Amino acid sequence: MANTSSAIKRARQEPKRRMRNRVIKAKMRTIVKQAQTAVVADDKEAAQAAVVAAISQLDKAAQKGVLHPNNAARRKARLMKRLNAM
Repeated sequence: MANTSSAIKRARQEPKRRMRNRVIKAKMRTIVKQAQTAVVADDKEAAQAAVVAAISQLDKAAQKGVLHPNNAARRKARLMKRLNAM
């Protein structure tokens, strides 16, 4: 159990932050997975729209601190690479 007042406050804050981060991360994963399946399906317009949505979601996750900016950039680059290879 936390002893100091700052540790007690941190223990109160963490569950709220964890739940918020889980929601953002789950939404990001879902949209990225939809973009990957759209790219595999070889439908150019749908894949392009899905990739744009995934990039937007990755940027939001990086902006909120859920994902490291370099991690988001790497994921976006890989998505675009797959899209351009179609």
